Amino acid sequence: MLVTNLAILVLAGFLGFAVISKVPNTLHTPLMSGTNAIHGIVILGALIVLGLSGDGALNKFLLVIAVIFGTINVVGGFLVTDRMLGMFKGKKPDPKPEAEEAK
Repeated sequence: MLVTNLAILVLAGFLGFAVISKVPNTLHTPLMSGTNAIHGIVILGALIVLGLSGDGALNKFLLVIAVIFGTINVVGGFLVTDRMLGMFKGKKPDPKPEAEEAK
């Protein structure tokens, strides 16, 4: 069982790297927003599993760590997405000083 789970994890890592490396730069922002939404659902699932988990202290500890790392990932992803979208906004013109308007 452990070997099967590790093989799935390694294959998922290679597949994820292969997919992400072929995404053009213009699609990174929408892709990141989508993955943040999906990861938010994963965090919700982890919280449900944490509430339903048994007496295993190690299981609860690992679930708490997973929720913390997932939350950091989601928040960081949204901050990066917001910053990337901010690059596409036009610059606001500087307001004229009042002294120049009075002349």
